[in-house]
Amino acid sequence: MTPAVPAADLDAVSSLQVTGAGPARGTLQVPGDKSISHRALLLSAMAHGPSVITGLSRGQDVTHTLRAIERFGVVVTDAGEGRVRVEGPLRHEPDDVLDHGNAGTGIRLMSGVCAGIDGLSVLTGDQFLRRRPMDRVAVPLGLMGAAIDGRERGRLAPLVIHGGGLTGITYSPKVASAQVKSAVLLAGLSAKGSTTVEEIHPTRRHTEEMLDQFGARVRVEGHAVTVEPGELTGTDVRVPGDPSQAAFWAVAALLADEGEVIVEGLYPGYGRSDFVGVLKRMGADVDFGLSTGVLTVRSSRLKAVELTAEDIPGIVDEVPVLAMAAAVAEGTTVISGAGDLRAKESDRIASTSAMLRAFGVRVTETEDGMVIEGASRLRPARVDSHGDHRIAMTAAVAGACAAEGTTVIDGWDSVATSYPRFAADLVRLTRAGVEQGA
Repeated sequence: MTPAVPAADLDAVSSLQVTGAGPARGTLQVPGDKSISHRALLLSAMAHGPSVITGLSRGQDVTHTLRAIERFGVVVTDAGEGRVRVEGPLRHEPDDVLDHGNAGTGIRLMSGVCAGIDGLSVLTGDQFLRRRPMDRVAVPLGLMGAAIDGRERGRLAPLVIHGGGLTGITYSPKVASAQVKSAVLLAGLSAKGSTTVEEIHPTRRHTEEMLDQFGARVRVEGHAVTVEPGELTGTDVRVPGDPSQAAFWAVAALLADEGEVIVEGLYPGYGRSDFVGVLKRMGADVDFGLSTGVLTVRSSRLKAVELTAEDIPGIVDEVPVLAMAAAVAEGTTVISGAGDLRAKESDRIASTSAMLRAFGVRVTETEDGMVIEGASRLRPARVDSHGDHRIAMTAAVAGACAAEGTTVIDGWDSVATSYPRFAADLVRLTRAGVEQGA
């Protein structure tokens, strides 16, 4: 018999067992926004003078970025409870390999930082990160003058970057990506002349907002963002709650027969609450206060929607959990223009489709999306997360709120990369039984 493990200690187990289905009720706060946390650490490390960050995400992805900036001689004082003091600026090339674990945002943004440093940097990650494409940042940084090499001619990590001597460019990424835009803008701070990124679809503006907060000369004109070279000044940063993590609890309330969930303290800025609009299109009783950062969701009868390439940049992290909402919606949901999801922590089109099938949902996988036929009830499932935290958390929510019986999620330890104590919050908001899986 597998010994019982308290829900608060289930972050590191490789398999989680969830027994549902029941109500989803309660009020909570989610971890600090992961995207903002990465940027807060990197900009604080580049800035002259101290910065104090509060509300920092304590997930493993952000911890890897924190450890990485220490390799440059940056002094980080951790006061606990998400509060850290960072004393920059970066003083020299890193003294060791920069290990970013599973963090695609961390390694791509750090590539931009390293490109601007006169010296050698080596960046790597875990087995999943090393399969993710890096050419999307290596190409523009190379055009700026950085020498970048890696496996498959720089397409995959580990990456070796010889930085310094950059020249500003105007660059138009082929894929809408806040990570690519941010890497180029961060490198642009150390370049000669201005650097502009012109996007095909506007993406989240965390980097632009925070560059301005740290005193950079940055301007946004339509789909174009321009940064001028210059020094940053240390400042205090408050990291709000992560909307992409709140999306799991929003869908939990919608999957449950009795659901009412309130998530407080969320980031209300551009490009991060688009999933709320999608849920409203599906008929959900959902409200997000842009002035308060409070998300309120209640049980609703959902209907199918069509999501296209124009929708994807704003919901790129939420597609798996929105697909689960589509699984219980009336009608057939079509998702297209999402080919970039095949290069996330897992091939998210394939892994999301496999997860839905495990729950008894009829789904057809396409090259750049999926077609989901709504079902009235989910069956309990065994789901392989493929090392992807968003697949694991989506399966846990479905098992707790909509699948009567026991669901087992393999690869549960991936959740610690972004949302430590997710299992504890799941127990608190639902009546699901949660324990270590066999």
